[in-house]
Amino acid sequence: MKADEVDYRIEGHDIQYVEIELDPGETVIAEAGSMFYMEEGITFTTKLGDGSDPSEGVLGKLWSAAKRGLTGESLFLTHFTNSGSGKQHVAFAAPYPGTIVALDLAALGGEVILQKDAFLCAALGTRITIAFTRRLGATFFGGEGFILEKLVGDGLAFIHAGGTVVEKELHNETLRVDTGCLVGFDPSIDYTIERAGNLKSMFFGGEGIFLATLRGTGKVWLQSMPIRKLIRQLAPTGENRRKGSSSILGDLFER
Repeated sequence: MKADEVDYRIEGHDIQYVEIELDPGETVIAEAGSMFYMEEGITFTTKLGDGSDPSEGVLGKLWSAAKRGLTGESLFLTHFTNSGSGKQHVAFAAPYPGTIVALDLAALGGEVILQKDAFLCAALGTRITIAFTRRLGATFFGGEGFILEKLVGDGLAFIHAGGTVVEKELHNETLRVDTGCLVGFDPSIDYTIERAGNLKSMFFGGEGIFLATLRGTGKVWLQSMPIRKLIRQLAPTGENRRKGSSSILGDLFER
């Protein structure tokens, strides 16, 4: 199924949102709960599956939903359709501070692999499925989960990430990153988890015990502030509670 051709604009700085313009009859699919606002002519319904295969039966939809459940995502996706007579708009906001990136799947070869929680919304016709990492190291030590999401199609999809998003192009190169800082990559990239240096570096270097290693040729998207790091900095640890003002949440608990 060819994806709907939608127009968009991304607004904001630290906490962004994307506004999608839909012609009559066009639809965009999104994660449940991500809608920011919608105009009068927009109607929405929550469905099992992404709707990329109109002929898919009930069992197929249940299987698609079950696969999404393996990544920890909701079993349902919300479909927003322009049921009016003119152009209408619907907007989606990221769930935490960061950046929204538009991906043209057709220009990217039709497939992109993402860490869980990265997907925000996409034009109807985009298939959302799962991809398993090919190495046991990623399975046991990936930190962010070894079951990844895969977007397949020829339309626009939108992802969100914490902090600043960095797009890097590898040319038969190797890149090592914090496991939580990886947002997505081309299927041509080999992804695994490797030990972070020697034992001293692993336990006292502050960079974690394992790093994600990406090898090959293709695009890689990274995020500067994974949500787990943000939560860790805001959480009122025992030391922060004693100091009183060392943590934002600590200040709130003191009042």
